[in-house]
Amino acid sequence: MDRTLAADLARLPELLDATRGAAADALATLDARPVVPPAGKPHDPEPLPEHATGTDAALAAFRDRWEPRLSASAGPRYLGFVTGGATPAALAGDWLTAVHDQNSNSALDGGGQDLERETVGWLRDLFGLTAAHSGTFVSGATMSNTTGLAIAREWLGERLGVSPAEDGAAALGPVRVLSGAPHSSIAKALSVLGLGRNSLVRVPTLPGREAVDPAALERALADTPGPAVVVANAGTVNTVDFDDLRAIETLRERHDFWLHTDAAFGAFAALSPEHAHLADGLDASDSVCVDLHKWLNVPYDSAVQFTRRRDLQARVFQNSAAYLGPLGEHPDLVHLTPENSHRLRALAAWFTLRAYGRQGHREIVERDIACARELGAALEADPAFTLLAPVRLNVVCFTLAEAPTPERLTALREAVAAEVFVTPTVYGGTAALRAAFSNWRTTQADVRRAAAALGAAAREIA
Repeated sequence: MDRTLAADLARLPELLDATRGAAADALATLDARPVVPPAGKPHDPEPLPEHATGTDAALAAFRDRWEPRLSASAGPRYLGFVTGGATPAALAGDWLTAVHDQNSNSALDGGGQDLERETVGWLRDLFGLTAAHSGTFVSGATMSNTTGLAIAREWLGERLGVSPAEDGAAALGPVRVLSGAPHSSIAKALSVLGLGRNSLVRVPTLPGREAVDPAALERALADTPGPAVVVANAGTVNTVDFDDLRAIETLRERHDFWLHTDAAFGAFAALSPEHAHLADGLDASDSVCVDLHKWLNVPYDSAVQFTRRRDLQARVFQNSAAYLGPLGEHPDLVHLTPENSHRLRALAAWFTLRAYGRQGHREIVERDIACARELGAALEADPAFTLLAPVRLNVVCFTLAEAPTPERLTALREAVAAEVFVTPTVYGGTAALRAAFSNWRTTQADVRRAAAALGAAAREIA
């Protein structure tokens, strides 16, 4: 063994203590650090070290060279994208995930699979799904949507008497995938699956909404006979709008389609009695996407996908090798996703669910919703801003009241970057900003701080 590697092994408890200290320092300073540090000049890449220097030196180099440039995305005022943090229990689970270093895809080493299945059962219950849905962990919403649509592709083949898994996507002929306001990952998934971005048909939405118009969807289904795929949205990115899943379900009485619901973060509405109606009907979906590194507050990368047709899922993703378990009634996880290998992502989710339960996670969701409402009210009361949509759940979509050009909005974002991070968008043809609340640390004090920074920057720009 390399002498430096052997020395690190001998000092491993001490090195882990040093790492724990660095982690504790980083988390303790989240509130004081710039949410997004100034860009500065990029570092020139260093050459690969020729000789070993050990973990101590690597940790010191990271803290000096890279840590100051990292955003405080784990903190309470990083409101860009839809980014959660990592609860204390999730962080502990993620650390132990690396410690035990499981590739939990095979029954030959079954403990990890059983833990994942237990965790999926807890999540299914959390989101109001029935036992008709089975689920597996994947890396994120894009992979969850891709997996769900891959199963939908095989369902189309079943309806047409072919198998795209065996014969290729061309065996299906033209395919229609209908959606009102699909996330960009849907088109990406269709490209990956060989169905093509052009198979996505945009269906008109309700006036002033991102929710699909059920009547327009029915007309689109009737336009061309034959099976189709409908992608419903349970929480759009810009305004957290929800399609009427019950109304879409009734269309099945007259039309043949697979219903995939993108509920990446909208599924968490089910945790709040006041908002659970938004996700009503989620269980009727044939496949469901839920992103966990958003509102469950587990570390990247973690998501789950659910489906009612695990048999079709295994037909798509089955992997034949002597060292892998059989498909059977309960196929190994290696037969259910594109990955032959994945870390035990479920452990961080298991930890946070076991530690805080339904009530603890309900509190996070409801506090974030209250924070979004408070920011929305503050911006609505400030003449410098205009709200572009009601605050339905946890996202505030807003713009400058005067001259909301991309350039001015960029200047605003950059001016407040040390205090709050928001991301740009376009809504209804208007350049805009969006603040998404999904971090377990965020409080009303953070909202007031963010609103004050945004207001001061808007007046400075004006």
